[in-house]
Amino acid sequence: MDFLKRAQTRFISWTKQVPLPFTEAYPEFQLWRHCDPVQKWVPWIPTQSSNTSAKSTSAECPSQLVLLTWNIDATSSQTQERVTEIITFITSLDPQVDIIFFQEVSKPALQQILGDSRIRLSWISSECDDTAWRKQSFATVTLMSKARFTPNTESGMNNASLGPIWRARYPSRFDRDALCCDIFALFSSDSKLGSNPSSTRVRLINVHLDSLPIQPSFRPRQISIISSYIHSAGCGVVAGDFNPVLEEDNALIDKNHLTDAWGILRSEDPGYTWGVDGDQPFPPNRLDKVAVAGLTPSSIETLQPGRIGTLGSGSQKAKSPEDVPWSDHHGLLCSIKL
Repeated sequence: MDFLKRAQTRFISWTKQVPLPFTEAYPEFQLWRHCDPVQKWVPWIPTQSSNTSAKSTSAECPSQLVLLTWNIDATSSQTQERVTEIITFITSLDPQVDIIFFQEVSKPALQQILGDSRIRLSWISSECDDTAWRKQSFATVTLMSKARFTPNTESGMNNASLGPIWRARYPSRFDRDALCCDIFALFSSDSKLGSNPSSTRVRLINVHLDSLPIQPSFRPRQISIISSYIHSAGCGVVAGDFNPVLEEDNALIDKNHLTDAWGILRSEDPGYTWGVDGDQPFPPNRLDKVAVAGLTPSSIETLQPGRIGTLGSGSQKAKSPEDVPWSDHHGLLCSIKL
């Protein structure tokens, strides 16, 4: 990292009060967006400063964050139908999802997400268009539940609030980046600090690491940069498509002082998220992962993609070549203790 970029990063870190590591991944900040009463995606501004707005009693708010990550497949046909059914499936889950990480969101898929009435009503988005994607034909999108990250309308309280959001541009053959954001949360142990304890910064990073077994691989450097972003905040979660297609990739999480949530909770289960249906030319693999630092995951499971037209049918019809699955990846649903 040259001197100028290091100085720029230090200045941004100071002016935005965001702890940032000094890596070659330069941060490009953007705005959270929500749909206003006239149905336009506009900047979302918290009503209180982020580092003081998270407050609650244990009886009022959930003691965990529920995160879902899903590569929704940028190249398959029937994008509108696939995206609509994925959203229908996610919004019907119990417990309710607080955080959605999507990868491989194509430009048509982004328009479908932003146009969905359920997303417009109940979610805050990292994107309002594809401006931040630069040359990418598909990218990552993060959605945050309004129910979880805005004050309760009756009590005026919540135990989590949104902080800044940015993309970290790391070395990539495919012009990919890490979509980062901070939230401020009260942990159950904070209740010992008094009636108005300070909140804790938790960093969330949505990733789609470089694909394919190309050497030299950029994935080791990408994970190293991501880890430095997590550790500079003190604690956090990185989730998404890790693309571990080389032998060296399997050790990257441990080498960078992160904890694989699947590995500690379900080590006896292979947890495949790709190639499970046998339609791909390669063996099944656990491409998608959730890794944490300074946090404790309490549960994790894979979510099998349905096929268009079968959601809510109440019966499983025989698979045919004409059936289009929602994605070639399974999703991951992970709960993290607060």
